[in-house]
Amino acid sequence: MQGRFLRLTAARREGETRFGLVTSRRVGGAVVRNRVRRRLREICRLNRPQVLPGWLVVVSAKSSAAAAAYEELREEWLLLTRQLSILPRS
Repeated sequence: MQGRFLRLTAARREGETRFGLVTSRRVGGAVVRNRVRRRLREICRLNRPQVLPGWLVVVSAKSSAAAAAYEELREEWLLLTRQLSILPRS
């Protein structure tokens, strides 16, 4: 699934749910990529308890993610994970 800022891919796996983050050079320089990566890592960490077990989730940041606020990234992440059915609907 993809939105304005992120592209999420999920696959079933044995064991606990894991997250992978991808921020290519298209997102920006090292400082910008690291800021986006830190934001995404925090979003994944805070929402890990709600994500259903047994998934491998790859979160790829699009170039527009560099200009996005934390709340915009969080809202899109929640929307995409619900669309992928790895986060229960609330």
